[in-house]
Amino acid sequence: MLADKDRIFTNLYGMHDRSLAGAKKRGHWSGTADYIKNGREWIVGEVKKSGLRGRGGAGFPTGLKWSFMPKESDGRPSYLVVNADESEPGTCKDREIMRHDPHTLIEGCLIAGFGMGANTGYIYIRGEFIREREALQVAIDEAYDAGLLGKNAAKSGWDFDLYLAHGAGAYICGEETALLESLEGKKGMPRMKPPFPAGAGLYGCPTTVNNVESIAVVPTILRRGADWFSSFGRENNAGTKLFAISGHVNNPCVVEEAMSIPLKELLEKHCGGVRGGWDNLKAVIPGGSSVPMLPANLCDEAIMDFDWLRAQRSGLGTAAVIVMDQNTDVIKAIWRLSKFYKHESCGQCTPCREGTGWMMRVMDRLVRGEAEVEEIDMLLDVTKQVEGHTICALGDAAAWPIQGLIRHFRDEIEDRIKHKRTGRVSAVAAE
Repeated sequence: MLADKDRIFTNLYGMHDRSLAGAKKRGHWSGTADYIKNGREWIVGEVKKSGLRGRGGAGFPTGLKWSFMPKESDGRPSYLVVNADESEPGTCKDREIMRHDPHTLIEGCLIAGFGMGANTGYIYIRGEFIREREALQVAIDEAYDAGLLGKNAAKSGWDFDLYLAHGAGAYICGEETALLESLEGKKGMPRMKPPFPAGAGLYGCPTTVNNVESIAVVPTILRRGADWFSSFGRENNAGTKLFAISGHVNNPCVVEEAMSIPLKELLEKHCGGVRGGWDNLKAVIPGGSSVPMLPANLCDEAIMDFDWLRAQRSGLGTAAVIVMDQNTDVIKAIWRLSKFYKHESCGQCTPCREGTGWMMRVMDRLVRGEAEVEEIDMLLDVTKQVEGHTICALGDAAAWPIQGLIRHFRDEIEDRIKHKRTGRVSAVAAE
């Protein structure tokens, strides 16, 4: 269990003052100028050495991503864009950072911006986050008033401006290139890659898009050292991580823990265990709605990190843990996610535009048991045709929950169809 002294987000629950004065009391904004004076390469090197992997879902090494930015400007400005469009169902970790600890993010933006040679940063915040936007804007204004942003930010010799852009509440804008389109004032639809944002991103200029948590942990990594951060978690899965646990636990919560913590320990220590006891567990979605679920028998030894979950054909994603007990209708739960992805598809790619609707309609009949048993394999086949055949990952996100359901709970789907059929036969016989 992570010790309090090792927590990066010291005001996650809003118990303390979230203002600049409160943040400084908790150790933020101390020595910021010194880290910047160490130079770009030192900052990127430290982030690489720390083993920090992107906290937005994909788990791409953060320092490596920063190093793709051009070392010398060709006349175009560079941009840092922070993805605060936290729209993955089950995920609510970045929201707590922006609401209660916004200065961790703002300080991180300044350091990251310098690290990639960007004088301008944009935070693109989810349309539904009204109060979070207000809290973040107040914190940005405080930072400007104190000289921590703007010309010679924090007396570092680096000019850095930070802007807050409010989305309109579209899930697709969480995809980095759709986010950039939306920031430019266009319809939020993903772009083809290449070119990647580091080559041509916002307004055709070099851009790096990072998740809120990925940026907010950087100042503490520099302050306490890359070796300190990499001491948590298994190899290649370093650091502390915010977990958002919801569903059938006694105390749903957002908590900062060490990476690679066993799932059982996470639920028992912080959530008071599964409702009705561990034996009442049916399945867990370990990383937000787009990753395949794990059945109870795999949850016993589950380790919450990128590599273990990938080996089980699931993923850590955003570390939004959705717990389902024995009372859950898992078929209906996955149908509800299918409905969400169908609604949020931007319609640009045919496999996703047509496939999400088709998958949702088949799931609708599976919930009621009105399908044929052969349709289960047809549905699985369609998920394979959608997966990997679209510009962005929304197609995969729609396909994977269904694949997880069929992989682990096929017998339950078949039982429902057979039960419905025997019910029909007996009704006919009664006539």
